[in-house]
Parts: sequence; structure tokens; C-alpha cells
Amino acid sequence: MTSAVTFEKWNQISGDFTYDDEIKGARSVLEWAYNSYPEEEIVYASSFGAEAIVLIDIIRKIKKDAHIVFLDTGLHFPETYEVINQIQARYPDLRIEKKEPEMSLDEQAAQYGSALWLRDPNQCCNIRKVIPLQRTLTAKQAWISGLRREQSPTRANTEFINKDEKFKNIKICPLIHWSWDDVWKYIRDNDLPYNVLHDQQYPSIGCFPCTKPVNSAGDSRAGRWSGSGKTECGLHVR
Repeated sequence: MTSAVTFEKWNQISGDFTYDDEIKGARSVLEWAYNSYPEEEIVYASSFGAEAIVLIDIIRKIKKDAHIVFLDTGLHFPETYEVINQIQARYPDLRIEKKEPEMSLDEQAAQYGSALWLRDPNQCCNIRKVIPLQRTLTAKQAWISGLRREQSPTRANTEFINKDEKFKNIKICPLIHWSWDDVWKYIRDNDLPYNVLHDQQYPSIGCFPCTKPVNSAGDSRAGRWSGSGKTECGLHVR
């Protein structure tokens, strides 16, 4: 099965996916994904934020030993690693892989200077996130992401199934129609563990040098790379 054939197949069956049920099509999309791709050719790239916790809980009901990749930049908050441990303990069959960059922080500092994230955050994200995901996806036909249309203007046109020109495969986004309230209702209703930084006004949680709390409603990614004009790490843009 090739990505092109898969995308054409999606165009034919997209009408089967409805988003007016209680989880707005997320389970239908995920069932389609795990039924369409061999297990070694699909992966969920997870941030372990609030949306990720929801997706993981739905995924494990479909495939309890799903492959989940966490891009371990070496710069995450301790609270992020804690919720990963909680999820692994709750769902021991999940195959959670921490993918590290080929370049350590010390090697990065030696080549580019210290605190690259302050001087050139795009380069830092490329080294620590984009290239590791590219390595992960080389042998994959599809990957799952927790993007929601509501998150930011750059994500407003995301579809359930997307041609990913950057990684040359298919990107599956089951939560595109979910609101922030939907995410938290699901977490509460199912008593799921989550990153406690969400209780401290961090709607979107990335690396600690580049993530700040948000004090106003609106773009949930306003606390990422605050003041730099940057809103994406590079995984979801060409």
C-alpha cells in the first residue's frame, strides 16, 4: 500500500467519518487508520499534552500496544516526563519510545553556541525535533497528530487525513473538531492523568526555555516562543 493509494482511498470513504457524535469522529478516524496500515507503518507522535492524553486513551481502546513516539529534546519540563511515566504505568502495553536527537545539548552548544533556542529557535527545533521525527517517519506510511483547528490560525484548515508534504506520508488528525472544553471534559470524565502544568495556565507545553504560561483567552499557542513571532516548531509546516 502506498501513501498515494491510501489518500485516494480516504477521499472515497471520507463521508463515513462523522463528527457530530460524542467524540466528533475521533474513534472512527483512528479505527480506519489502524485497520488501513500495518502496525509497523503507523506511529503516533505525542507531546503528552492534554490532547495527547485524550488520543492515547482512545487509541489504546483500538490498539492496546500502539507505537507512540515522544520527541525527547532533553529540554522538557520535569512534569512532562512525570505524565509519561503515569501513562506508561496505566497502559503498560503501549510501546512508548523516547526519540532523542543525534546531537546532545553539549554538542549543540559546542557547534552553535549556548542557548541556541534564544538566538535561532528554528535551528534548535530543527535539530531537536524535526530531524528526529524525520528519522522516525522514514519507514512509516502514516503518523497521527493531536492537532485541533481551534488551536491557532495556522491549524484552522487541518483535515482528518492530510497529505504531509514535509515528511512525504499521511498525517492523521482525529481531534480537528474538538474544542479545548471537549478535551478537558474527556479527561475529567475518564479520570485521566495529565500534565499538572495545565493547571498553571500552560495550555500548550513544549520545551521549558520556550514555553510560558498564558494569561488571556485566544490562541492556545501564544505561550510558545513568546515575543519571537514563531508559533510552530516545524513539524506541522512545510
